[in-house]
Amino acid sequence: MNRNTSHRLRKHADYQLAYKNGRKQYTKNIGYFYAVRPAERRSDTAGARVGLTVPKALGKAVDRNRIKRRLRETVRHNLPLLADCGPLDIILHPRRATLTMDFPTLDREIGVIFRLIGKVAPRAPKPAPAARP
Repeated sequence: MNRNTSHRLRKHADYQLAYKNGRKQYTKNIGYFYAVRPAERRSDTAGARVGLTVPKALGKAVDRNRIKRRLRETVRHNLPLLADCGPLDIILHPRRATLTMDFPTLDREIGVIFRLIGKVAPRAPKPAPAARP
């Protein structure tokens, strides 16, 4: 199974930078941080990376894993909304309600978050046109 995971935020240090340098916002069921990735923090991903934090307070491992699976799928579905963004790190903090809410509602909420971030995020530089011979 070959999944494109280049949009995932993985390293603890990257999470800490996003917490320290980022802005925290809330929607009804999800809190989120977003921060521009510093130039010295290299990444294989030129655009946005998304990380999830699901604390133990949200339930047992089965519930937390279900929340993560649902969020990963909605992020995958809404990732094209961040296609024009520059180097950006986003961390999603779901509330317990995300476990039981219907999937289209969760998908819409992630879409709203990504659109809001896309409005304030720096744009990725456009590639220079190829020179003609």
